[in-house]
Amino acid sequence: MSEAQTIRLSYEDGARAVELARESVESFVLHGQREQPGSMRDAFYARTGAFVRLQSTRGRRQLRGCAGAYRGKDQLGHAIVDAAIQAASGDSCGSEVEPPELPNLNISVCIVNNTILTNDPLSDLELGTHGVAVDSGGQHGWLYPTIPVENGWSEEEYLTRVCRKARLSPFAWKDEDTMVTLFEGQVFRERPDGGSVQEL
Repeated sequence: MSEAQTIRLSYEDGARAVELARESVESFVLHGQREQPGSMRDAFYARTGAFVRLQSTRGRRQLRGCAGAYRGKDQLGHAIVDAAIQAASGDSCGSEVEPPELPNLNISVCIVNNTILTNDPLSDLELGTHGVAVDSGGQHGWLYPTIPVENGWSEEEYLTRVCRKARLSPFAWKDEDTMVTLFEGQVFRERPDGGSVQEL
């Protein structure tokens, strides 16, 4: 079963999505305030899922936060703001992003444009294309599309890691009562050298 979304961002829209995520993180960390998207680009009125990922540019590039949802109830602009704030809060990786960290954060945004509920995740999963979400017995977990490629994971390891994140058995993705959703999306991020935004 596929739940297709019609949204596809231009490079300019993607760059603005990353800029909005950074503005939202900075407004939350520095002032405890929720950034308003302001006058949004047309694409940002679509209702689709979005994720924001924060990674330190220092040392081992520690993950500092990742939040969002693959199903979108809000307009994209507001979904990006909410995901950015959640990623920067202590709820994401256990400790809130502090002001001195801001210059050393690399921010990326994933805009969801298709979701697929699969009965055969091992066959349907394409590494580098799909993010994965699992739901079972009230437990939920998901991982970003670029993570398995960055870490050299196989399809099976990717599925296993998502289940562990959801605090399920590592092989819960094989169970009939586990719902596995694959989500596709465009990923835009700040370049590590501090240059312009790139689409992955």
